[in-house]
Amino acid sequence: MVHSDNQTQAAAAAAPRPAIATVGELRASGHRYEAVKDEIRRNLLARMRAGEQRFSGIIGFDQTVIPQLERALLAGHDTMLLGERGQGKTRLIRTLPELLDEWTPVVAGCEINDHPYQPVCARCRRLAAEHGDALPVAWRHRSERYGEKLATPDTSVGDLIGDVDPVKVAEGRTLGDAETIHFGLVPRTNRGVFCLNELPDLAERIQVALLNVLEERDIGVRGYALRLPLDLILVASANPEDYTSRGRIITPLKDRFGAEIRTHYPQSLSAELALIRQEAQITADGPDGADPGAELPGHLVEVIARFTRLVRASPAVDARSGVSARFAIAAAESAAAGAVRRAALTGEAPPVARICDLPPVVTSLRGKVEFEVSEEGREQEVLEHMLRRATADTFRARLGSADLSGLLALFEGGGTVETGELVPAAGLLTRVGEVKGLAKIMQRLGMDGSESLGHAAAAVEFALEGLYLMRRLSKDEIDGGAVYRT
Repeated sequence: MVHSDNQTQAAAAAAPRPAIATVGELRASGHRYEAVKDEIRRNLLARMRAGEQRFSGIIGFDQTVIPQLERALLAGHDTMLLGERGQGKTRLIRTLPELLDEWTPVVAGCEINDHPYQPVCARCRRLAAEHGDALPVAWRHRSERYGEKLATPDTSVGDLIGDVDPVKVAEGRTLGDAETIHFGLVPRTNRGVFCLNELPDLAERIQVALLNVLEERDIGVRGYALRLPLDLILVASANPEDYTSRGRIITPLKDRFGAEIRTHYPQSLSAELALIRQEAQITADGPDGADPGAELPGHLVEVIARFTRLVRASPAVDARSGVSARFAIAAAESAAAGAVRRAALTGEAPPVARICDLPPVVTSLRGKVEFEVSEEGREQEVLEHMLRRATADTFRARLGSADLSGLLALFEGGGTVETGELVPAAGLLTRVGEVKGLAKIMQRLGMDGSESLGHAAAAVEFALEGLYLMRRLSKDEIDGGAVYRT
């Protein structure tokens, strides 16, 4: 099971835990029992009618995946999300608990979160008969009603469904006593949302154990004559079967999912940009504000986004394996780290990423891309070519029609400009000197002129690289840097 402690604490602080402590008090309050799928349906409809956000932090699925998922939830279907790696399948599933009621009553101490009105496990039925209206009630926050398991070949039926607990048997209970069962992850998420990631990796004999969960909504453990009706919504994720060679989903299990939804990578440049800005961790401060993260200018984020999209579309890359969104996120974080490293070594402050921080990132990203067999040995060359294309495309979009004569004037008479990953912003600007029209260049790059020297240096270096890629300047690469000349 995976829970976010920060989300749990924040949500718990939003509304206090109800004070009701017995089932008698619960009935007196007017509380009514509701199945999980009905609860999600009610809250989803309420958000839709109010025009509120339904799935927080999800980008690029508004017109494709989200409508399909909403239909599946409104229909009460268990759902399969099918897509390549890094398309946000798990991230989307983890937003589903937000559609649950903030607090829900359970029988106090119940391992499978029985509702006080409808206890299903042997322990809770016994306690309900003994205590009546005095049956103790506890409250669970919606963040505690989410379970998650990464399917692996060594996952057992006991992990998912349950098994006999030898400790309870050793305490004197008989094997025929249903209370000797140790429940697995699925029943422990009863009255909640359970996510099974990478379902095809689950051994086929283990997948069989889920058939009753999805259709009859009950489980059986070992040889017990046990029928335990479960109230949950099961959502699984998987890669397309034509890519996943590790296993497959058995046909009867696939048939029991009410909906199969295909996910995808961001379909527009704007969605790719928004995803990078949302996910990349580049500005977090250290303790007491020390060691701040670097600033990543907008034009560099655009280069990274275009770079990612070009790699995905390249015939040299295995399209079946995909290029994860984590590729772009890692690129942004690595570029920012390059600026932080430069600031630590040169004293530059504040650190601002520049175009020279992108080429070193290519080597670290190579392992995130599966290439076609025919491209073996050319991986680095292919990625470097894509990065140059992305830089050139961004230059055309941002500065293609800009007046760069002031910058080109620096090279009249054989002038040169040297830059590199360890050249501080002040040093680069000193070498360049006064550039006519620099303010307009910065404005076209989304800067208002009030930024630091680092931003000005980033603008100058990007313009120089763009002029080189447009063949209006030449460039000599040196160790850790470059010299621009006519």
